[in-house]
Amino acid sequence: MLKLDECIISNGSFLLNADFEIETGAKVAVIGPSGAGKSTLLETIAGFRDLKAGQMHWNDQSMTTLPPGKRPLAMLFQDGNLFPHLTAAQNVGLGIRPNGRLSDEEKEMVKSALHRVGLPEMGTRKPAELSGGQQSRVALARILVQKRDVLLLDEPFAALGPALKAEMLDLVADLVAETGTTLLMVSHDPQDALRITEQTVFITDQVAHAPVATKQLFENPPPALRDYLG
Repeated sequence: MLKLDECIISNGSFLLNADFEIETGAKVAVIGPSGAGKSTLLETIAGFRDLKAGQMHWNDQSMTTLPPGKRPLAMLFQDGNLFPHLTAAQNVGLGIRPNGRLSDEEKEMVKSALHRVGLPEMGTRKPAELSGGQQSRVALARILVQKRDVLLLDEPFAALGPALKAEMLDLVADLVAETGTTLLMVSHDPQDALRITEQTVFITDQVAHAPVATKQLFENPPPALRDYLG
C-alpha cells in the first residue's frame, strides 16, 4: 500500500495537500486542471521533490527521505528520456545498470523486455531510427527491467495520435496486470482514465483528494470537475 500521510508538497509558492492511501496493485488516474499539481504530486512520490510536511510509506516502510533510486518505483516522463547516441537495447539496459555493463543474463532480460513490448528486432536501432510509438515502447521496456512495485506515468503518450496512445495504454494495462504493479497515471483526458484505471485522484484547489471509483467520478462529477471537463 502507498500511503501519503498529511503531506504538504511545495513547488515554489504553490502548496499541495495530500492525505490518502492507494492499495497495492491498484490502477489509479491522477486528473485535474492545468497547473493543479498533477506532475508535482508524482515527482514528490518519486523523490524528486521534498515534502514540506508529512510522511510517505510503501507497505508500512517510510520512504519519505529515500532518494529516487532507492524507492520501490519507476517513473516514465513525457519525453521518454531516451539517449540518442545509444541503441534501443542500450537504453533499456540502463534500467538495470546505469553504466550499461550488463551480464549475459541481464542482456537476455533486455531482449525479453523488448520482445514483450513488441520490438524484438529493434534492439540495434537508435531512437532517431524509431517512430514515436516505438520510442515509447523502448522507454516502457526500460521500466519493465527495473521490476519496481509502483509505476508512475506522467503523460508519456500525450504526443502520440489517439489510436497509438490507446494501444500504449492497453499495453501498460496488460503489463501491470501481469506483474501486480501499482499504477499512478497523470492524465488530462477522462477517456484515458476510463480506459485503464479503476480509481481516480482528482486534484483541485491545492488538494489531491483520496481516490474514488473512476467510472462513478465521471458519471457524477463534483462541481469542480464538471467545470474542468466543460
